[in-house]
Amino acid sequence: MIRCQALSWGAPGHPLTSPLNLELDSGSLTAIIGANGCGKSSLLKVIAGLQKPLAGKALLSVPRQSGLTFLPQQQHLDRQFPISLEELVAAGFWGRRLSTQLRKQRLTNALEQWHLSGLEKRPLMALSGGELQRALLARLSLTDAPLLLLDEPHAALDELGQQLLWQHIHSWNAEGRTLLMVCHDLAAVRQHIPQTLLIKNRECALGASVELIQQTPNTQVA
Repeated sequence: MIRCQALSWGAPGHPLTSPLNLELDSGSLTAIIGANGCGKSSLLKVIAGLQKPLAGKALLSVPRQSGLTFLPQQQHLDRQFPISLEELVAAGFWGRRLSTQLRKQRLTNALEQWHLSGLEKRPLMALSGGELQRALLARLSLTDAPLLLLDEPHAALDELGQQLLWQHIHSWNAEGRTLLMVCHDLAAVRQHIPQTLLIKNRECALGASVELIQQTPNTQVA
């Protein structure tokens, strides 16, 4: 469960929206949409505990250190960092006690599921944008966090990557996990995500995705 109580965020003295009061049930699947600079990514960071709010609280039903996983935009990743794709994906095991055999099996399965087999030893700088995004998502597959906060998980993905993404999102949600994700593909939101938080004109509205998007046909999101 995510509960925001009179939550304000943004630069000091310049909140991005009016205070947000919001409650998302455990096991829910929710999109965040809105124009550039409206505060979508910043809201995720505040909920994740990576950025301090200006006022109010963001309360979770799980501990932040072990109960949630945050997927940032890949532009925030240092592609010069000297690790391989396999090592990046394996970071999803952080904090979990698994046998060497089980780790190897699950890592192999994740690489296969995200069509990354054969790229294990490739350095980050040698990956395409789509390959890197699938690697970040494969890393996410290896976590067992009940709360997933995803910032534009569809970025840089081709048609196959998009299909894999939505398959996994529905699978994670079917396991009872709570997902909150920034998404700028309104057609995908309509098709795959039941409820949406729209940030527009410094106001926030939560409702059924189909209804909200129909009411705001000219909303520019990115």
